[in-house]
Amino acid sequence: MKILQWIYTLYSALIFVSLMLILGLFIVIPLVVSRKGGHVSFFFIRIWASVWSFLSGIRYEIHGRENINPNQPYIYIFNHRSFVDAPVIPIAIHQEVRAIGKKELSKIPVFGFITSRVAVWVDRKDSASRKASVEKLLEILNKGISIVVAPEGTRNNTDQTLLPFQKGAFRIAVETGIPLLPMAVIGADKIMKRGSILLKPGTIRIYFSSPIDPCKYQYEGGYSDLAEKCYNRLEAMILTHE
Repeated sequence: MKILQWIYTLYSALIFVSLMLILGLFIVIPLVVSRKGGHVSFFFIRIWASVWSFLSGIRYEIHGRENINPNQPYIYIFNHRSFVDAPVIPIAIHQEVRAIGKKELSKIPVFGFITSRVAVWVDRKDSASRKASVEKLLEILNKGISIVVAPEGTRNNTDQTLLPFQKGAFRIAVETGIPLLPMAVIGADKIMKRGSILLKPGTIRIYFSSPIDPCKYQYEGGYSDLAEKCYNRLEAMILTHE
């Protein structure tokens, strides 16, 4: 059984790399040519994610998309339990977005080069890097582009529903007034279990809640209360749908 899973994983990885090589220029060039090229790039990113998922036997069920106003930028927050979360974002969110990610991922050949155009890299051990990433995210939101953040700060490899939240995204929300939109990702950790690189087919379910308005938290220390509210909302969504 393990041998079959290794064969499947290698097959899926080959598709992943092949699609990146085929579609990479279509993702990168629009962003280089025009500041408004992001919509074109994300069209091809969704093609990559959709084709890879289909050929790998990964399916998606998306609930609550009616809570998203396509003309409104959001700060999407989600629970991060698997590396398979990466294709979830362009498939579930039909807006142009920018995601924050670990700087180490930028060093992966081909993948790092392409995703560097649509990601904000951060070295979480470096306070200067964290500060620079926050400034970059503010710049992106000011352009009307949504951002996607895993507020746990890292992949959750524990038995806890959620790790404690980092406060950066909530400070940004309070400062900008951009609504937060919790997104529960259920089942990704069954497709790629924690501590393993092996994949298996399956279904990922994504649930969007109604947006949370940060404007009522614009008082000293309000971002901490906002983080707690978002934590409780996302935890309840996960426990309800697991």
